[in-house]
Amino acid sequence: MCSCQQHSSVVTGVTNVPQGAISFRVEDMTCGHCAGTIKKAIEDQLPGSEVTADPASKLVNVVGTDDFVAIRTIIAGA
Repeated sequence: MCSCQQHSSVVTGVTNVPQGAISFRVEDMTCGHCAGTIKKAIEDQLPGSEVTADPASKLVNVVGTDDFVAIRTIIAGA
């Protein structure tokens, strides 16, 4: 997903999935840069949404919107 060549070896885990979150598994999310790009893209394009993106678990959780198609499209574009 990312061409930054600065992939982090820091492992962080999503311990709690927020209630009401829509979760996506993003296999190509390999580093903190990827996670930040996805988080920013979703939050910028869907105001009011809150995103957690964890490259270690490859999970993106979105709260504040239920537009599955829009989120999936944004992730694919990011």
